[in-house]
Amino acid sequence: MEPLLGLINLDNEHDFLEELTYFRCGAATPFAGRYRMIDFTLSNMVNSGVEEVAIFTNHKYRALMDHIKTGAEWELARRHGGVFILPPDWNDPTDISRGDLRHFHNNRDFFHRSKADHVLISGSQYLANSPVSKAYEEHLATGADVTVLSTQVTEPDDEHSKLLRIEQDDDGVVKGFSSDPANPTVFTNMYIIKKDVLLKMVDYCIAYHKDNFFLDGIRGKLPDLKIQNFDMNGPGMFVNSIQSYYKHNLGLLNPEMYKSVFFKNQLVKTKLSNEPPAKYINGSAVTKSMVSNGCVIQGKVDNSVLFRGVKVAPSATVKNSIIMQRCVIEDNVHLENVILDKDVHVSAGQQLIGSKGKPYVVAKRQRV
Repeated sequence: MEPLLGLINLDNEHDFLEELTYFRCGAATPFAGRYRMIDFTLSNMVNSGVEEVAIFTNHKYRALMDHIKTGAEWELARRHGGVFILPPDWNDPTDISRGDLRHFHNNRDFFHRSKADHVLISGSQYLANSPVSKAYEEHLATGADVTVLSTQVTEPDDEHSKLLRIEQDDDGVVKGFSSDPANPTVFTNMYIIKKDVLLKMVDYCIAYHKDNFFLDGIRGKLPDLKIQNFDMNGPGMFVNSIQSYYKHNLGLLNPEMYKSVFFKNQLVKTKLSNEPPAKYINGSAVTKSMVSNGCVIQGKVDNSVLFRGVKVAPSATVKNSIIMQRCVIEDNVHLENVILDKDVHVSAGQQLIGSKGKPYVVAKRQRV
């Protein structure tokens, strides 16, 4: 198959996870006990044969750089190609571009150097283990300028209210984009585009002072482009709010959902970390939970996700909660519907209780 270039555009993803994105971009947020959100997009790309990936990032990207490093865990530590994290670096005095067009304009070399004639562009808020090989085959077969990737949502929730819907004819030709909640065909913010069309759209957007590549260059030029829709047809999760983050983390405690995400396709790759197995002390009680390596459990844990290295003292209770790396929970603590970011220390006797619709969130490195 023809080579395909990958681009993860984080420029328009602002701090959508409240306290969890105080110190990191959303793509670097821990997810499902051992992963980061960006792992799903990166894995889908490399599992589809992509060997060159650029990441447009705007701010708070230190954690992202620390997580990805050379890209070796995703087989992207290559002499040719590999992964490139491209922060804002505007040095062109004649540059008049705005919004995410600044990234496209100032990183034109990345596109020109590549031998690929097509580019897969994605954000990081749609989490699925769905390689895009079939979508790429369809894109080449139809000769489309752009192929947008969609998923069917028959039971919309709050997280879907912000997403674009795709209007199409019987042949999958895209006729428009809308916000119609009755339309189940939801855009995943992933699309494949011919490289020459991409560069032409960049020039058009800059010339007419536009500031959003997809909305102004693709949606705005819909009548001039041949755009096809491709249905991803598999389980996926939109994480674009603290509520959807909480819901989908705990949703993976359902064995069927976990298997459908992690075992039906290829591996979701992530940064390796060597930790001893979780240790359960006599008297501990753990039910329906995801407990990662390095945890030491002495109290009660129910329906919760514990990342690596969490310590739960005797007489402590953790229920319906997400506890990130190296948190310490002392004696007689009660946590319910809570999200603790990394390195939070909860002192003895504390009670933190949120609701399932609005979990109680503590930013990282806090002492409560």
